[in-house]
Amino acid sequence: MIRFLLRFLGLWILAAGFIFVVYDGTKSIAGNALFLTKVEDVWSNVHQASLLSLKPTLEGYASFLWDPVMTTLLDQPIALVLGIIGAILMLLGRKKKPLIGYGR
Repeated sequence: MIRFLLRFLGLWILAAGFIFVVYDGTKSIAGNALFLTKVEDVWSNVHQASLLSLKPTLEGYASFLWDPVMTTLLDQPIALVLGIIGAILMLLGRKKKPLIGYGR
């Protein structure tokens, strides 16, 4: 059941990443320049208060989590981040290979 849930979520997250690839592609074609939507832009459009409260929370636990880690993650294209997360979830939820030559 957990593997099914991981594969299901991974597939939906990969689909969302593909939607952002199409969105950025059409925006780039229309503007004759390369446009990439950042994670920070999407997160601030969805729920800006949680993005603003994340910095003090992470700095309270460990200050190194905000500056090099989260700032780098927030500057990445959303399609890339969603693609990586979706691929990891799909790999975690894959079916086990059957054992060959072993009796059960």
